[in-house]
Amino acid sequence: MKRILHSLALVEFAVAASAHAQSTATETTTHGQQRPVVIASKPFGESYLLCEMFAQLLESRGMSVERRPGLGATEIAFGALRTGAIDAYPEYTGTGLVAVLHDSLPDSVMADSRAVFAHVARRFADEYGVRWLPPLGFQNTYAIAVTRATASKYHLRTLSDLARESPHLTAGFTADFIGRSDGLVGLSRVYGLHPRAVRPLAPAVKYQALASGAVDVIDGYSTDGLLARYDLVTLIDDRHFFPPYEAAALVNGKLESQIPNAVAALTLLSGRLDEKTMRQLNRRVEVDGEDVRVVAADELKTLGLKGGRQSTARVEQSRSGFARYMWDRRSDLAALTLRHLLLVGLALLAAVIVAVPLGLFLERTRLLAEPSIGALGVLQTIPSIALLAFMIPLLGVGVIPALVALWLYALYPIARGTYTGVRDADPDAVAAAEALGMTPVQRLMWVRLPLAAPVIMAGIRTAAVITVGAATLAAFIGAGGLGEPIVAGLALADTRMILSGALPAAALALVVDGVLGLVERLIAPAHRREGIWRRRGGSARERTA
Repeated sequence: MKRILHSLALVEFAVAASAHAQSTATETTTHGQQRPVVIASKPFGESYLLCEMFAQLLESRGMSVERRPGLGATEIAFGALRTGAIDAYPEYTGTGLVAVLHDSLPDSVMADSRAVFAHVARRFADEYGVRWLPPLGFQNTYAIAVTRATASKYHLRTLSDLARESPHLTAGFTADFIGRSDGLVGLSRVYGLHPRAVRPLAPAVKYQALASGAVDVIDGYSTDGLLARYDLVTLIDDRHFFPPYEAAALVNGKLESQIPNAVAALTLLSGRLDEKTMRQLNRRVEVDGEDVRVVAADELKTLGLKGGRQSTARVEQSRSGFARYMWDRRSDLAALTLRHLLLVGLALLAAVIVAVPLGLFLERTRLLAEPSIGALGVLQTIPSIALLAFMIPLLGVGVIPALVALWLYALYPIARGTYTGVRDADPDAVAAAEALGMTPVQRLMWVRLPLAAPVIMAGIRTAAVITVGAATLAAFIGAGGLGEPIVAGLALADTRMILSGALPAAALALVVDGVLGLVERLIAPAHRREGIWRRRGGSARERTA
């Protein structure tokens, strides 16, 4: 009876949403076209898969979709949703309850997944203006897993057993799990779980680390396909610590008023996916290495939500060699490379505009020089991902915070190069210019800057290479670029996908450095240009030929 009532409620919701979609004007651009719906995911396989299913479902109904896969963590994804940088992403009620609301419920309520959903949905709507669509039909709770050998050796069956033996074990947990109250923090409080050591691991490598013996216990998800692949033992949550984790589409509150047919379309997935189905789909992606787009399309066709034939040809392509893999994705990689180059170019140009004048100013006020440049150097010690994450509360997600973070990273080498180059410019030449009666400004522009040009360009070239590398991490905050396939490949344990982003990024760094090397030759003083050519194997005759 409960299932029937639940199904009727879903049908009623879908009909009401469809009626609302037909009666509400869709938000348009100045050209009368509907704006894209921005769909995002977090950086693990199931989230990528659900994101792609959401996107293809909308596209099959004539809507334009912009994908933002692999946003760094819950805080980043939810922050992007609240600020309107994205419109929807797949989330879990337990995560919303504990990691976002920092809330708890009585045990009697916590055991009822529908009561938890109702509570979370109400709180999100009241506090954040964010809406939970009806659940997709399955739960994906945390699964604390060990190998069968470890379970046999230490007699592990429950999390209480694990807590008892934890001082002898090394844990490999994802960074998100380590810091969450429904993760290691809560397990330590409720179970007294205190491992001998805790190693932060990326989602893509934790299973390999467990299988290789590098760690003894990991956190996973109950629908992970890799649990079966590695034949792992999932420990029983005997104290019922973990709340229900029902999967659902979490949407920005403005989406219904702006593009109501998008909400109606996403609701069609509610109640259609069970845990067995998700384990099979996740296995196809995580174990069999099939393309997320293929798996998502096949399941939508199976559910009758998308037309077309089964995509077996594309499945075969997803298993092809690396060269074919790169060729099949050449247009996507070209677009990602151009976006990556745009990020690097804008950040580097802004850094040059600020850092070169700053270096010149500091050369004239040398007492401030080292403290100021040292302060810029401190920025280099901050991990790139941490600096990018710091930008989110200030600027949201997307291109703008990524550009600001990359700009900050590029300042130090350019400012240092400018200050050092101008300060140490050939003293004899500067003295000769002064003897000829040149003003300080004339000496700077005609003598010192030209002499310092190679050193300044060295700083700019260093900043450029650093920026190309750091820009790959901009994918974690939805800025795009070549970091997208790297982040996705790490989440899906797909080496080809990782290399499809890493190799073009490395090539781009070499190209950018080479182009700036040509610029360095062109702007160097004539007497130094000869030395530059000799260092690169050329000669004056070759240069003038």
